[in-house]
Amino acid sequence: MTPTRSLVILLALLGAFLLPAAARAETAPPKSAVCLACHGANGVPVAKYIPVIAGQNEGYLYLELRDYHLGNRKNPIMGTIAAQLSKQDMLDLAAWFSSQSWPALNQPAPKPEVRKRAETAINAAVCQSCHLANWQGASTTPRVGGQQIEYLRATMAAFRDGHRTNNPWMAALLKTYSDDDIDALAQFLAAQ
Repeated sequence: MTPTRSLVILLALLGAFLLPAAARAETAPPKSAVCLACHGANGVPVAKYIPVIAGQNEGYLYLELRDYHLGNRKNPIMGTIAAQLSKQDMLDLAAWFSSQSWPALNQPAPKPEVRKRAETAINAAVCQSCHLANWQGASTTPRVGGQQIEYLRATMAAFRDGHRTNNPWMAALLKTYSDDDIDALAQFLAAQ
């Protein structure tokens, strides 16, 4: 690939992510209907183990769709759906969902002892260095604050147990956490 072509591709990709999401995704992409069936038309998923994607970070949504499409992230339902998506479909879906409002799930605050355990785990792993002080993440780092508690719990356990392998850093980090640590983190993050 020539340096000029590489520069053109790089600028196109940067433009796709630097434009405000609202400018790229004013109307729902045609393929969003299948997503909304589980992730919820109002942003609230139909089941507690399904993640909130309305208002999630665009880069993260695209990477996860890409990983499902390529088979780097395993889930029989999402893998089947993503296999049918083009790159443009994935970019459009990521832009549109990220432009939506994050729903208020109003999950309960953890008990003080659970909060303390979560804060100890957070400080040990320096979680906020990637997920940021407000747990909103940025770009390709997911928002975890206010996410479904059951999804958080299952996802962290999947990384720890080697079932989710599309982020080696998270897999290595979570190998050091017990079930109680993961439960405390899930309760703490869900309430943010």
